[in-house]
Amino acid sequence: MRLVLVTICLLLGLQTSFAQRTKNVVVITFDGYRWKDLFNGADSSNLFGKKFTSQDSTWRVRKYWSTDLNQRRAKLMPFFWNYLAKHGQIYGNRNYGNMVNVTNRYWFSYPGYNELFTGYPDTLINSNSHPANHNINVLEFLNKLPEFKGKVATFTSWDAFYKILNAERSGFPINSGFNNVKGDKLSEVQQALNDLQHWLPKDYGGGERHDGVTYALAKEYVKLNHPRVLQLSFIETDALAHSGKYDYYLDAANYNDAMIADLWNYMQRDPFYKDQTTFIITEDHGRGYEDSWQHHYYSVPHSNEIFLAVMGPDTKPLGEVKQKGQLYQNQFAQTIASFLGVKFENGHEIGKPIQEVLSKK
Repeated sequence: MRLVLVTICLLLGLQTSFAQRTKNVVVITFDGYRWKDLFNGADSSNLFGKKFTSQDSTWRVRKYWSTDLNQRRAKLMPFFWNYLAKHGQIYGNRNYGNMVNVTNRYWFSYPGYNELFTGYPDTLINSNSHPANHNINVLEFLNKLPEFKGKVATFTSWDAFYKILNAERSGFPINSGFNNVKGDKLSEVQQALNDLQHWLPKDYGGGERHDGVTYALAKEYVKLNHPRVLQLSFIETDALAHSGKYDYYLDAANYNDAMIADLWNYMQRDPFYKDQTTFIITEDHGRGYEDSWQHHYYSVPHSNEIFLAVMGPDTKPLGEVKQKGQLYQNQFAQTIASFLGVKFENGHEIGKPIQEVLSKK
């Protein structure tokens, strides 16, 4: 009898353990967001200077500034520092010698996103105008597997993702830029957002949609379709940095943080996602320091410096990782696949998965 009870307890324990493991992955990217602003909070030289901050931003100083670093960064990114830092892992604070870098040689968007999603820093991809990507990405690889077929989706603010992810070949839903969500039975929310995006000012260029619309479309898709793999990519931190508007750049980071919080909280209320979903949050490239903060390129120092944050049922809650170490962007694709119990292959030598985020041991 005792043996039977022990066996039952072991089986229950195994079932409980299995129920807590990652079944869904959400990959979220900022675009060109400096690690300095994430880990240190608002940069006083930019926030208080007249060159990159408008005269009517006194209220933003009150909103984002504190002489205490921990308070300052939590004001800017409250979800990151009040929640994610307690329940996940955050890498890339170079103040502690903890580094995350791109391995491609170009240090801008298309090469960065290619490296992130294919695990391969392709020297042929050296322009944002590069044609449809010839490399297989991890999202299309997953979508071709029976257990993920029809359960992968992408929503981004920059329309270049149709090329980056090779929409024609990939075969999963991609909605980017000012393109309408398509379908025979759209919800009222989807119809309204399709209309709204065309009435908002095109502040950042013809192919860069407001992040708020992108997020709202992604969240509605999640509600209606329950994808198991979701990519959500923002653009406004990069667009506003290029415009030299540091105060608005901070706003964009703050809003993106709030959107991530909203999506996490929504998913934690949905039994399909609750305690079964891992968030992976990172970016395509960094940007320069001081007066070069607006720019990024291989000729702009520090543009290869990025960050990584991970939170989910398989990730030990280490918080901000302060030990010296080095991670690379080419490791992210295999890490995404590994959370789902899959080995990603695309014919290239790609980065190894990041073991530190993959086990609670």
